[in-house]
Amino acid sequence: MKDLDKYINQTRGCTHSESEGHKCMHATTNKLDTYNWLEKIKPPKESIDIVEVRFKNTRKDFYLNQTGIALKTGDLIAVEASPGHDVGIVSLAGELVYNQLRKMNVPFNAELKRVYRKAKVLDIEKWKNAIELEEDLLVASKIIIRENNLNMKIGDIELQGDGTKAIFYYTADERVDFRQLIKIFAERFKLRIEMKQIGARQESGRIGGLGTCGRELCCISWKTSFTSVTTSAARLQELSPSPTRLAGQCGKLKCCLNYELDMYAEAKSAFPDTKIKLRTKEGLAVFQKSDVFKKIMWYTVNPEKSFTMTPVPIERVEKVIEMNIKGIFPETLLQDKRDVREIIRKKHNIKDEQDQIQESFQSDKNQTITKKKRKWKKKKKPTDKVVIPPKSTQKKRIKKVRKIKKIMINEKK
Repeated sequence: MKDLDKYINQTRGCTHSESEGHKCMHATTNKLDTYNWLEKIKPPKESIDIVEVRFKNTRKDFYLNQTGIALKTGDLIAVEASPGHDVGIVSLAGELVYNQLRKMNVPFNAELKRVYRKAKVLDIEKWKNAIELEEDLLVASKIIIRENNLNMKIGDIELQGDGTKAIFYYTADERVDFRQLIKIFAERFKLRIEMKQIGARQESGRIGGLGTCGRELCCISWKTSFTSVTTSAARLQELSPSPTRLAGQCGKLKCCLNYELDMYAEAKSAFPDTKIKLRTKEGLAVFQKSDVFKKIMWYTVNPEKSFTMTPVPIERVEKVIEMNIKGIFPETLLQDKRDVREIIRKKHNIKDEQDQIQESFQSDKNQTITKKKRKWKKKKKPTDKVVIPPKSTQKKRIKKVRKIKKIMINEKK
């Protein structure tokens, strides 16, 4: 495999062995790393005998350090497996491991597998040789599945550190009987086979890709735990219900729909109930949409007749509801005998279709005025043609010329 070290860094993270005993700077970019904010603080006298170890992509586990080996984050270690041993990278050591156990709901008295030793040169060579075979096994396994006409899809393969066992991660819409498939894999690859079914989100986290935002997928860059996303999250944020926009690369609803959900829920708790219809002398006003950040609710009066929406602040909506409870009906949605639409538009920088049409009309009008001015200036410019004076000035000049001629004739005589 070309660029084996680069492939290991992408799928498993950096190690101390690759940076001559120093902490690799790229280790912080791996999503399975855990930031140890107690790293520079001296630990208590009692040694903590549990370490967190990461493997390929999303696999992480806890191991018991019975021998008391001094371990740091980034160390390559050989750990217990069934059968043989596996090679992993220490992602966390120290007091914070107990916090991680609580986070992952792992009991403190659970039976954990053991740490054997720090990985030796032979262990690292076997580990790298096993990693080189992963791509070939993936291609061969897909061909075997196609030949047997099984309705399943293998997304990733992880070989154990000693090269004796392979974990096949697959996705399937229906229940699949793969007992015969395991026999074929075992005979063909000469390995112990383990099949693990994963969901569509986990599959995209292992394969990777780019999202509609243009960035790398969250499930491949940092996200490790997946929570369910429902359409109510999109409704609360008033997003368009089109599945092409809301679905991610995995075909499920985007995980980022939950990121700002709490903020929207908190902001909308201050809004009045949207099911309440406002009664005015103009007619019945029905809720259409709301702007959370500007704190405005849009209503249409008599929606059966007109489709124009009027923006109403939250304070005004609450006042109208109180007035309706008392049996009072205001003249308009905004205020009695006073139209405050322009004030609201200026305050919140809102533009309706009428405003946009008026702006475009005014711009066209200004353009025509400027064109006329330019034409008038061009006409006013001096030209090379002889300017003919008016008739009154011509007669005066003729009289002067005649007088001069008479004087000249008299002098000659």
